[in-house]
Amino acid sequence: MRPFTYEGRPFERVGSTTRRMPQAKYERLLVERGHAKRRWENLPAEGLALKDLDRKEILRTRELAIQQSRISPDTRRDIGEILDRLGLRVSGVLTRAAQVLYGMRFMPDYPQSLLKLGRFRGTTATGEIMDNRQEHMNAFSMVRECMAFLERTMPLGARFPKGTVFREDRFPVPTGALREILLNAVMHRDYSHYSGYVAIAIFDDRIEVQSYSRLPGGVTVEQLSGPNLSKPTNPSIAEAFHRTGAVEVWGRGTNRVIEMCKKHGAPPPVFEEKQGFLVVTFRAPLVAEGAAGTSRIESGD
Repeated sequence: MRPFTYEGRPFERVGSTTRRMPQAKYERLLVERGHAKRRWENLPAEGLALKDLDRKEILRTRELAIQQSRISPDTRRDIGEILDRLGLRVSGVLTRAAQVLYGMRFMPDYPQSLLKLGRFRGTTATGEIMDNRQEHMNAFSMVRECMAFLERTMPLGARFPKGTVFREDRFPVPTGALREILLNAVMHRDYSHYSGYVAIAIFDDRIEVQSYSRLPGGVTVEQLSGPNLSKPTNPSIAEAFHRTGAVEVWGRGTNRVIEMCKKHGAPPPVFEEKQGFLVVTFRAPLVAEGAAGTSRIESGD
């Protein structure tokens, strides 16, 4: 992990051979080397004050963390103390992670705290836009807004399981799997780029969750579909979600998503890297009875 240079040029050892290291790899290693102390998330948020943060959201984190036994019940309802315990205020200075998690104002300094929601008729983004929303908001709000949009937009199917006389309503994709992927998208994205965002694009045949993100070094998209270890890009942001009980810290999220899809009878998601974004695609029929936007499908399966 320590780049070696000679006469200003980086080299690497591959087997028994020493060769020039690609510039992109050298730059990535330099970033990772300084990541612990100089991550974007733990740098000071210039000009940010406690009054600029969502007090209700911070108190909600405290309550959930106490319920999960992940913060001391002695923690007072003082938002400064809560942020101190979460590591989001250091020596009286608020970090950028605090802004991402609890901020209320994002422009012009934090345009990357952007959520894009869209429903497209057909199977391409060139089709008619049936629903379109873009808004800046904090990370916790993003997850809630995404789930509300999905549950409002996905067709709700009805079936009668064998051996029962009761109808079972269900979405084409398990909501638990979607929520897990959304949490990953919000927690592990690259917040350092001003043009980044999280997006949900719903087409007639699939749901795409997009986040401006780069997988950690040593992790490939293929590994996301199998056993993998946890390597959070933004440990402070991920820790806040962990305290609320929203996520674990063992790298089992994508595996649990695949298991939920299989149990639901839905195809497992496909993970891809596209133009700096990590895209997770859930294939599913999202048009009822041939008409986009129909909200209910009934089945005797």
